[in-house]
Amino acid sequence: MSDKFQVLILNNISAHGLKRLPAERFEHGKEVARPDAVLVRSADMHAMDIPKSVLAIGRAGSGTNNIPVKEMSKRGVPVFNAPGANANAVKELVLAGMLLAARNIGGAMKFVAALDPKDPEMEKKVEGGKKTYAGYELAGHTLGVIGLGKIGCLIADAAIKLGMHVVGYDPEITVDAAWSLPSQVRKAHSLSDVLKNSNFITMHVPLVDATRKMINAAAIEQMKNGSVLLNFSREGVVDEAAVLAALDAKKLATYVCDFPSAHVNSHPHVIALPHLGASTREAEENCALMVADQLRDYLLDGNIVNSVNFPNVAMPRESGYRIAIANANVPNMVGQISTAMAEAKLNISNMMNKAKGDVAYTLVDVDSKVPEKVIDAIGKIEGVLAVRYLPVGT
Repeated sequence: MSDKFQVLILNNISAHGLKRLPAERFEHGKEVARPDAVLVRSADMHAMDIPKSVLAIGRAGSGTNNIPVKEMSKRGVPVFNAPGANANAVKELVLAGMLLAARNIGGAMKFVAALDPKDPEMEKKVEGGKKTYAGYELAGHTLGVIGLGKIGCLIADAAIKLGMHVVGYDPEITVDAAWSLPSQVRKAHSLSDVLKNSNFITMHVPLVDATRKMINAAAIEQMKNGSVLLNFSREGVVDEAAVLAALDAKKLATYVCDFPSAHVNSHPHVIALPHLGASTREAEENCALMVADQLRDYLLDGNIVNSVNFPNVAMPRESGYRIAIANANVPNMVGQISTAMAEAKLNISNMMNKAKGDVAYTLVDVDSKVPEKVIDAIGKIEGVLAVRYLPVGT
């Protein structure tokens, strides 16, 4: 049996990303019986019988709705993603969506496609018909950005450069995002503030209980008449029935989204794209590179960066002997782990412990080889979810 890490590939992953998993330490493929890790893009893992051998899951993208994250947390399995790797691709598509809506480009293209090129009156019909599709410029209008992560900040910056006014709202904005947000962006104090003062509204929030159907009938009622709503976030953050009713009532002028559905596809004022947000060569490659690096660092050294269910814990090695422990975030776990090592006369050279929600994670470097019985003892501590021994070269 190979002593290399086995990685199950569920979708087509960029070859450049897979090269980040060196052949001397990793094997990967679409048929792996006992995978140590899984690399996935869009495949739905909820109905999948995920083998007990799996130590980590990497999503080559930002969202993780296709992965049973809560179940993995209970098993001590970190789920990694690639936040920001597709940000530029989404930014450009949102800008295209605003232009499609403002300039009636879709309707104009259909009008031209329906003309008979052999008709001697075609040029005259073009000139006569173009007034039907007259639009307006983005400059001078106000864009409301809901969600000021990497994507939201890039969109805000681009919109300002196009001459738009920008108002942004994110009650959970990070320090890094705040630093990268252009100074010209007016910070809204509430969702209502954005809705009431924007001509275009673009959504960039995760789908969680607090954001599910965030844009509903009550929210739409606060918008300006003739507003354009863009959703390149998640389908569930918008109440489709409320949006369609608002389009019929001309409260909304256009709904632009990246999530076609049986409800919205046939409406004349909906521009639905086939989930193109991250569908560029560059974005797919960036996501694959990022998540492959994170999986490699975790499997080889136990470091965690950009996990949706575990804290960021990255510690330079200070010895050749490392233990990684995932445990429930309850009192006295570190004390019990330290005691188990002390009883085995192991000297701790460095330790890092952090928590995220119900899960905590600890990295411990010790000065000498760790006996298997110590690993077993730590694994039997109540609340320990998973324990791995990571000596250099294994």
